[in-house]
Amino acid sequence: MAQVLVIGGGIAGAGAALALDKAGFDVVVYEAHPDSAEDIGAFLTLASNGMRALAQVDASAAVTAIGFPLTSMRVMDDTGTELAQVPLGEAGTPHLQYRCLRRGDLNSALQAEVERRGIDIRHGARLMSVVEGPGGVTAHFADGTTAAGDLLIGADGLNSTVRRLISPDARPAYAGQYVFYGYTGAVPGPAWPETITMVRGSSVAFGYAVSPDGETYWFARVTDAPLAADTVAQGTPAQWRDLLLPLLRKDSTPAADLVAAPPDHLMVTNATELPAGTPWRSGRTLIIGDAAHAASPATGQGASMALEDAVVLAKSLRDAPDTDAALSLYETLRRPRVEHNITVSGNISRGAHTPSSGPGPRGASADRPGDDELIRHLEWSSDLSQLAP
Repeated sequence: MAQVLVIGGGIAGAGAALALDKAGFDVVVYEAHPDSAEDIGAFLTLASNGMRALAQVDASAAVTAIGFPLTSMRVMDDTGTELAQVPLGEAGTPHLQYRCLRRGDLNSALQAEVERRGIDIRHGARLMSVVEGPGGVTAHFADGTTAAGDLLIGADGLNSTVRRLISPDARPAYAGQYVFYGYTGAVPGPAWPETITMVRGSSVAFGYAVSPDGETYWFARVTDAPLAADTVAQGTPAQWRDLLLPLLRKDSTPAADLVAAPPDHLMVTNATELPAGTPWRSGRTLIIGDAAHAASPATGQGASMALEDAVVLAKSLRDAPDTDAALSLYETLRRPRVEHNITVSGNISRGAHTPSSGPGPRGASADRPGDDELIRHLEWSSDLSQLAP
């Protein structure tokens, strides 16, 4: 049984561990954080394609136990006029419905599922270097320990140490927007259960959804120069509201009232992306998820793409005749799709393209429910060696 070292226990890393374990590999996850609470302030949506990937590794129940479903989308203009209401993804299939959840909760749920299956997660293991040998790879950690395996998977996110080691010139770049995330107990007018409302504001792309408990999750994307690093690191919710509210008050929508309402659960980040063509592999080391193909959040596909990666990687290693062929197969199948998402999402962030379908400014142009090719790639019983172009 091949030994696989997974660096990073977030969405991509936990997903990879579940998929690799199901495919029959011996997996150990090494997570730098002392616990599972990473990016606890942000929330995300898992689209139907991400939920489909979870289903292939028998992890649907772990995720549907948290967050809440989104089955439809409303689109509103800057005057507050409703332009459209459409179903989201595979709304009629409960375990494939879009899901809105906090990133920290999703990390915790996936890690708990990894541990439930007896897969080892070692917290506080900060990777320092990787040494390739003739028959394997050795990871060296900050505490002086090492781990040897047949393959090392870098699932350590946007600021990936593994990516820096194998491709030091590949660095995230600003994607054209800074993004706010917040929560409030205020509810904007009539309840719209299981619905995300997208506001095409004159200056801000805004979206919100109300949980079954009456808490409103909202985000706002502003196209402008990036915020200074110290503003992001040291700014307060009051300062961020002062930055955002004048832009929202230009329009007659619920957005300004939601942002102005307490409590002070609010964060901001600069949207970033990796350039197409970023190297993913060096010998027996491979990066996946945001470490390999981070995109701006405009399409809302980062977590779903990472979970797709996990399933396709495990199946490639299962189905190909050797490791080199498997990693080549994986890259052949994944690169066109994820780099399309980088392009589409970046264009939306920079105002160069507006999606005609999917959840408004957070669109799902890379999420194509009913996409037969994607379904074949994810379906656990299909042989990927027979599907390669």
